[in-house]
Amino acid sequence: MDISTRALLRWVLLLQAGAVAGIAYLAHNAGAGWPLAVLAAIGVVLLVRVLITANNFLLTRRFSSSTPAEFEVGAAGRLALFGEEFMSTLLQSSWFMPRAVAGERIYDDAPCAPLLLLHGYGCNSGYWAQLVPRLDALHISHAALDLEPIMGAIDDYVPLVQRSVEALCARSGSKQVIIVAHSMGGLVARAYLRAHGPGHVMHIFTLGTPHHGTSLAQMGVGKNAAQMRRSATDGEGGSAWLRALAASETPQTRSLITSLYTHHDNIVAPQTSSVLPDAHNIAFGGVGHVALGRNRRVLDCLMQELVKLFTH
Repeated sequence: MDISTRALLRWVLLLQAGAVAGIAYLAHNAGAGWPLAVLAAIGVVLLVRVLITANNFLLTRRFSSSTPAEFEVGAAGRLALFGEEFMSTLLQSSWFMPRAVAGERIYDDAPCAPLLLLHGYGCNSGYWAQLVPRLDALHISHAALDLEPIMGAIDDYVPLVQRSVEALCARSGSKQVIIVAHSMGGLVARAYLRAHGPGHVMHIFTLGTPHHGTSLAQMGVGKNAAQMRRSATDGEGGSAWLRALAASETPQTRSLITSLYTHHDNIVAPQTSSVLPDAHNIAFGGVGHVALGRNRRVLDCLMQELVKLFTH
């Protein structure tokens, strides 16, 4: 039976709560008072989460592309990068995504085409918790979609996107939508274009999408992870699925895409895998993969690019 990301994360939270209870019980039996025992148990669980984030950064170092001089960060910048990525991951997996319910908001006075928000691998619509208030502030209509089953093939998500595009156009009165996608969601958007063409799509913004695959996907599970893999035998084009997707696109199709990416991505490696030829590519430094959806500089840039669409 398929399980939703929301349900899976709730089970993970229950396991973490159980771990806290168990560690606190052992610490109390060892002589610690209950307040100290509970604090120590929470600290242990948080330390494990810190180590997981650190491991992601360590794994990407082996496959990383070179960082241009203008995007290099010093020791303080790396500490800030790590802290923001850790907090982003913690908040997404422990608060926003376990509580998320995919939905939409339509404004009669919307200044542009509505946005369809597509999350990445292992996430859900809760990923967009920091972007949605910005859209609401400008009365930009939007809808979020949960891409499930979690481990399904990327092409299997295309019918979900098609139905969402058609429904969003119908309810907003717009002939086209703008897609904003994080990570795997960007590949889903491109797969949608391959299947249905650009008729209902004004533009696509991808954030940290492994357009040519990522070496870390070799450790992922599911058909979608396999499609995002990049190994020495695959070459720069990534998996056979990614190469076929690229072969189906023309420069005109690519011109509809803006790729925002970071040279310090701790999931997409090499980081230049997010650079898409014939698309508009915007690079950042000092930002991690999950943090792309909440980093102020990235969201400011995204909003500026959106404004350009409906003012020109």
